Amino acid sequence: MKKFIALLAFGAIAAPTFANDSSAAIGLGGLELTRNDVISMDSEELFLSRQLVTVKYQFTNTSSKDVETLVSFPLPPLPGNIDRYIDAPSFSDWREQLQFKTVVDGKPAELGYLEVVTLTGRPETKGVEARLKAIGWPIKHWEDYEFGEQLSERLSQSEKDAFVAEGLLRKEADSNDYAPNWQIQAHVTRKQVFPAGKTITVEHSYKPIAGGSVGGMLTPEYRKGSDYFAEYQANYCIDAAFLKGFDKRYNAEKKKAAARGEDYGVAYTEHWLDYVLKSGANWKGPIKDFRLVVDKEKSDNLLSFCMTGVKKISPTRFEVRKSNFEPTDNIHILIAEFYDPNAL
Repeated sequence: MKKFIALLAFGAIAAPTFANDSSAAIGLGGLELTRNDVISMDSEELFLSRQLVTVKYQFTNTSSKDVETLVSFPLPPLPGNIDRYIDAPSFSDWREQLQFKTVVDGKPAELGYLEVVTLTGRPETKGVEARLKAIGWPIKHWEDYEFGEQLSERLSQSEKDAFVAEGLLRKEADSNDYAPNWQIQAHVTRKQVFPAGKTITVEHSYKPIAGGSVGGMLTPEYRKGSDYFAEYQANYCIDAAFLKGFDKRYNAEKKKAAARGEDYGVAYTEHWLDYVLKSGANWKGPIKDFRLVVDKEKSDNLLSFCMTGVKKISPTRFEVRKSNFEPTDNIHILIAEFYDPNAL
């Protein structure tokens, strides 16, 4: 299975993507998301697609005093194994490619940008960047080809074991290779004044980072022999109806390929989009009025994500509406797209 991550700004295919506004603080360990007990999120309108993300909030300062706070929009972290993705070098300038824009009550906001380094799957870890600098390891390891190629060779086994125990390295499954086990998470920040007793409107838009695979875990052959499919299935809430629809399309495409005399199988891609929704729970009370629209772009694409109350509102768009919503999980979206390789 060949993986790739690419910036949609380059017109590439749909992995790490987006987030919800949250109050924040700069601590000794870097940027930290904090709770705010006087600012409520009255509404959130969220639109997710592989080409564009937009989100519109209404916030109200419920106190009798103006509140000025640092607000962070955290993007999902770049994957720890990004060096295996064919477009990894493009992430050196991904900040510019996001084209991130924020408008507050109709006026453009001045934005900041911070990157936080943590161990993969352990966002609470502190001091990782300082530790990497102390031992002379590149933080953006995918830009240093020699580091990745020589990592397993230049360390003794005891050193490897020690770095695995520390969390900086991981041993690759079914091999003797070792790989970096840290990741970078970007935060778009701004200083925001919330006037006493008033409501403000905040709007974000950007071109998401997107990723996926050519082929993937959904094929019947892979599902039967995979030790990882159950986890994959749970991550995207893939149900029996989705698999039935996929298998029907897969078998039909397989027959077409055989009729054309092609022996390389069915051409399809799996696209992944993530959205950091949990940070929306850092404001006072629940999100009073929440609306999500997900666009799968093509009517014959297959879509799956974990959310209740999903309603189809067009051939490609699906809507979720909730009142007094307290998000406890982030959004993980899977889109399966079949294509004719001869038409490319």
